[in-house]
Amino acid sequence: MDFNTIFAERTKRLAISIINELSQLPYSDKVSVIRKQIFRSSSSIAANYRAMCRARSNKEKYAKLCIVVEETDETVFWLEIIEEIKMTNNIELIKNLKNEAEEILKVTSSYKKKIGADL
Repeated sequence: MDFNTIFAERTKRLAISIINELSQLPYSDKVSVIRKQIFRSSSSIAANYRAMCRARSNKEKYAKLCIVVEETDETVFWLEIIEEIKMTNNIELIKNLKNEAEEILKVTSSYKKKIGADL
C-alpha cells in the first residue's frame, strides 16, 4: 500500500472513532452542539484527504489539503473543548484521539507547505 492509501485509512479511522465514542453520550444541548461540530470536522478530514488523493492538478491537491489542515485543526479544537469541560468520562480516549488528530495536523501541514512551495 502507498502512503496516501494508508493515510486516507488513518483519517477515516479517526472520524469513525470520534463518531463511535461521542454517539454513546446522552443527549443535552451542550453535547448536541459539540457532537455535531466535531462529527462534521472529523469526517471532513477523511473526505477531503480522499479527494486530495484524486486531485487532477497540484493546485487542486493544494486546495483540498488546505481544507484538510483547517478541518483537522478544528477537530483538535473540539477535542480540547471536550477534554476541558469533561464531556465524557473516557478522558484517556479523548487524549488519544487528540494526539492522533495533532499528528495528522503536523503531517498534513508539512505536506501543505511542501506542495505550496512547488506551485
